[in-house]
Amino acid sequence: MSSRYAIGIDLGTTHSALAEVDPDLSEGDEIALESLPIPQSIAPGEVDRRKLLPSFAYLAEGAGLGPNALDLPWERGGMIGVGEVARSLGSKSPSRLVASAKSWLAAEGHDPRAAILPEGAEAGPKLSPLEAATRYLTHLRQAWEAHHGTPIADHDVVITVPASFDPGARELTSEAARAAGLGHAVLLEEPQAALYSWIQKRGAGWRKDVAPGDVILVVDVGGGTTDFSLILVTDEGGTLGLTRLAVGDHILLGGDNMDLLLAHRAKERIEAGGAMLDSAQWSGLVRAACEAKEKLLSEGAPESVPVATLGKGSKLVGGTLKTELSRQDAEELICEGFFPEVPIDAAPARRTRAALTRIGLPYAHDAAITRHLAAFLSRQKQATEGVAGMRPRAGSFVHPSRLLFNGGVLKSSVLRARLLRTLNGWLRADGGQDVVLLAGEDLDLAVARGAAYYAHVRRGQGVRIRGGTAKSFYVGVESAMPAVPGMQPRVSALCIAPFGMEEGTSAPPAPVELGLVVGEPVEFRFFGSSVRRDDVPGTTIERWEGQMEELAPIRASLPAEGRKEGEVVPVRLEAHVSETGVLRLDAVSRKGERWKVELFTR
Repeated sequence: MSSRYAIGIDLGTTHSALAEVDPDLSEGDEIALESLPIPQSIAPGEVDRRKLLPSFAYLAEGAGLGPNALDLPWERGGMIGVGEVARSLGSKSPSRLVASAKSWLAAEGHDPRAAILPEGAEAGPKLSPLEAATRYLTHLRQAWEAHHGTPIADHDVVITVPASFDPGARELTSEAARAAGLGHAVLLEEPQAALYSWIQKRGAGWRKDVAPGDVILVVDVGGGTTDFSLILVTDEGGTLGLTRLAVGDHILLGGDNMDLLLAHRAKERIEAGGAMLDSAQWSGLVRAACEAKEKLLSEGAPESVPVATLGKGSKLVGGTLKTELSRQDAEELICEGFFPEVPIDAAPARRTRAALTRIGLPYAHDAAITRHLAAFLSRQKQATEGVAGMRPRAGSFVHPSRLLFNGGVLKSSVLRARLLRTLNGWLRADGGQDVVLLAGEDLDLAVARGAAYYAHVRRGQGVRIRGGTAKSFYVGVESAMPAVPGMQPRVSALCIAPFGMEEGTSAPPAPVELGLVVGEPVEFRFFGSSVRRDDVPGTTIERWEGQMEELAPIRASLPAEGRKEGEVVPVRLEAHVSETGVLRLDAVSRKGERWKVELFTR
């Protein structure tokens, strides 16, 4: 069967979504793109269709639910609930709620295949981050197939990931997609998907809103992560093109953090009356604070909304603990805490950490999204140097000329206005012009819709953003030196994949011949740089302070292939980027023997 539908999946930290393009109903620039409601359990024994699938799983084994409480149109007797029912039941039983699985895929120091979720639960059933992501994708596949009656793997599928996901997290996402029955799905960065969605919405008119030389800044603040990307508008023989210039770091900071801040304010008021909240009541209060935030930051928001959590004992009126959060609470706490008006040279604060900490996700130390944005723009001040058609300019940071918002947090006009005012303040102080806002669409659905459009574009029917890898990648090479007490061999960084390496291509072999240790345990050290844009395979860096970050190492034992254990084999290194955007390193001997290293997978 030939592929018909182009399908987009937004695998979000807190919500997931599904969209499709039907080319049979599309004509020219009029693309038939539709967001698909997702059937899901919303309460035990109750199924409804919602535009979003909350990215939560509830482990119901032993919870006392009936045998058919979590039934779906395509499944009966399941004991793991996904979506709205999971979020609802999990707010009352946090030890059964799996959350933030997507963030755990990118967390260093953890085995994503190990059953470690729910985080902190000491007993009961558990899932691995990889299995949780697989279950969300499986639910979306089953929903799509129930609607169409045809296998989704027969069609073109695109799944979105944060632009800042390293190749290991991307490979894990691809693995989850294969396990979920999605075939060879292609990955797309979320900020690019948001821009594709804007292009699709504007139709042919998008070319009137931008011009060659424009730098588009995409600011994506979702439930669990914050992502920044820069995309350049180019002139390609009289036709506008798009090239991704840079992406920011993986920042675990978003709407969830804001919910916690509001919940703490509500907790203070409740406990001021003499009550003390336990963990289950606290989880319920966080959920209530999330709902309050969405109401208080919406258009025509009320002056205040009640928030409540379940109480204990017969003396509590209505069995609940109640207070109120005001619109002023929401605006002051969130604006000042997460979007303070800071100067462009502000840097994210780093606090002194305790020597011992609970093992968990690497959350951002600084909650100020504006400080993270200032650091990103300052770090990329040379991003447009050497780009054809771009005039060199002096300045302390790269100047975006267009701005696109994405992510559920930025549905709030209050927060959008605050961020826009701060950015324009930086531009004016640096001799630049105000940025022009690109009006987006439903920020909850834009990423899924953009992914579907990209799946359609891959068939050669629309504009495509070029960019390739968002970083240059390097492998650590240990120098040969005599043993000296207290001294470690010096390590240099050898470039193996240049910045902007396109999907489905291979880099030329690094000209340097190295010795590869086979037949015994070894460690590969890897580095990435978003600012060293001119390095080519074979470039050797001796000092890189502030220009590179070290990535997760790989510990492996490469097969000896008939050689002695510990033998050093002369090899050259070749890097390949798959169609799904996953980076792989091959070590090739003089005889043509090949050792494959799955780059950055843990």
